[in-house]
Amino acid sequence: MSAPHQRTSGGARVAWWGLLSSAAAPVLLIGGWTAAATRQRGGFDQVRETISALAAIGADDRWLMTTALAGLGICHLTTATALHAARLPGRLVLAGGGLATVLVAVFPLPAEDSGSLVHTAVAGTAFLALAVWPALAWRREAPALLHPGPSLGAAAALLALVGWFGVELATDSGRVGLAERAAAGAQALWPLVVAWGCRSAPEWREAT
Repeated sequence: MSAPHQRTSGGARVAWWGLLSSAAAPVLLIGGWTAAATRQRGGFDQVRETISALAAIGADDRWLMTTALAGLGICHLTTATALHAARLPGRLVLAGGGLATVLVAVFPLPAEDSGSLVHTAVAGTAFLALAVWPALAWRREAPALLHPGPSLGAAAALLALVGWFGVELATDSGRVGLAERAAAGAQALWPLVVAWGCRSAPEWREAT
């Protein structure tokens, strides 16, 4: 039978390499879409056009965004492995979001811009998983950012951003790229916020 959760002084609830992977995630994503956009001949409107368009078959230097997406997914998988303070269901969903992100890179949009069911499915899975994982990761005894209030609030905010992206996709209002970047950027930043909070707080561990 497991003993109750305990707090001890010093130490951390996330390995140093998890902090590194969580910090690399937004750098890869934002740096990737910025660098790839500058390589598109004829210009690229990041407010109107999606991140996936930068990695689509036929895009100029598509390897930049493809590599960034694959690296982002690996970062989420690594962070999920390292974030010991979070509950296992949340970590598994974060890892699932990371895997789905890697698959977004593996299954790009086609050159003819006709869409792809596989790409849409894995991208949708990634967005949903990376939005809801905080709601499944909270612990009352964990550091403050993993308490129910911040975790559920973060999930609600991330889901709202994903919802905005969905509305922009459905209405084709010309702000699809902006909405997608807001949602994806926030999803890349939240694991870093949590990892940093866990790393800097007094040690928490579950005794057995």
